[in-house]
Amino acid sequence: MTLDGAPGLEVDPLLDDPATRIVVCCGAGGVGKTTTAAALGVRAAERGRKVVVLTIDPARRLAQSMGIDQLDNTPRRVDGIEGGGELHAMMLDMKRTFDEIVEAHADPSRASAILGNPFYQSLSAGFAGTQEYMAMEKLGQLRARDEWDLIVVDTPPSRSALDFLDAPKRLGSFLDGKFIKLLMAPAKVGGRAGMKFLNVGMSMMTGTLGKLLGGQLLRDVQTFVAAMDTMFGGFRTRADATYRLLQAPGTAFLVVAAPERDALREAAYFVERLAAERMPLAGLVLNRVHGSGADRLSAERALAAAENLEEGRIVDQGAGKTGVRGPEALSPEPEAPETTPARSGTAAAPDAATAPGGAVATAPSPAVADLTAGLLRLHAERMQVLAREQRTRDRFAALHPEVAVTEVAALPGDVHDLAGLRAIGDRLATGGAA
Repeated sequence: MTLDGAPGLEVDPLLDDPATRIVVCCGAGGVGKTTTAAALGVRAAERGRKVVVLTIDPARRLAQSMGIDQLDNTPRRVDGIEGGGELHAMMLDMKRTFDEIVEAHADPSRASAILGNPFYQSLSAGFAGTQEYMAMEKLGQLRARDEWDLIVVDTPPSRSALDFLDAPKRLGSFLDGKFIKLLMAPAKVGGRAGMKFLNVGMSMMTGTLGKLLGGQLLRDVQTFVAAMDTMFGGFRTRADATYRLLQAPGTAFLVVAAPERDALREAAYFVERLAAERMPLAGLVLNRVHGSGADRLSAERALAAAENLEEGRIVDQGAGKTGVRGPEALSPEPEAPETTPARSGTAAAPDAATAPGGAVATAPSPAVADLTAGLLRLHAERMQVLAREQRTRDRFAALHPEVAVTEVAALPGDVHDLAGLRAIGDRLATGGAA
């Protein structure tokens, strides 16, 4: 099942294609990106590929669903995968990834100075955009190792689903910004000239900044900048390389959304942004779609039937009272059955009355009537949800008829094991069909 008029997203050919090396699952928070990424990883591995799933979600249930006690910054193999492939999983450790960059691109003494710097510790643990940047940095590292056939990335749960696209540029701009360059100037000048510049040219600025930031913090920043001087260019270079990697033909973006107005609005914005950035969009995964096996019974008819039951207005229960509604329409106490059997060989039920046309209508007991009315109202609510979701999906399809779509039916509970991830994978591949 897919959006009316939208092309179907074929997940298996995408995962099977050896040219597909990176799949990025993105979208608003809380729409199931992490579960989708894990299910894609399981399905690709069981179809013969060597896969690593990079997740940003710290929830332990994902690790448990893969049979792993704990995920960390190192890929760990997942047991229980059927078929000829392999599945590895890892969870981004933002600070550890930043530390690895420092250790890889600075000599031991300088790396030690940077890692011990208080400003660096704050920057690596909580600077705006650092998590998104490190996710892309880790992606670049995994791709450079060329150890896996396919990398599936679960993007960070950000306030904006576009943060991870902007993060490499944003962090690079920060490190190349005027403020950082100004702080770097004394170290670059060097010698007496540098000291003179620091003492004369920056005395006023440092005094002002010292009041605003605190003298110790300013000294920590200057020490950090001096130690990081040789690494700034590397951040920019890697940010640009990662951005080009995201634009490469071997990368496929999957936008994950729920069939809700806000989620699909952000998905539409994301689709437009990916097109503007010339990044390859594979399609939309519409997650947690509701359905009903009794959709021929409309919400209006279900509510009307529930009201009739609740008010005791069962229509045409008594012979000869066609059109009468209310308590008087209920059939009287039945007479004793005749000893002569009916032509059909069966006697009418004691609590039944013959309605016009020969149909037999039975007055339900109050308990049965209440239960039936409640079920009818639940069905009406479900049908209203289905109608609302369909209207929302139709609006998205009208705006973006070119976007391929697959739908995943809502499950009654959370996914907690590989079998659950396989079930999600099956729905991804079949467009929601069980």
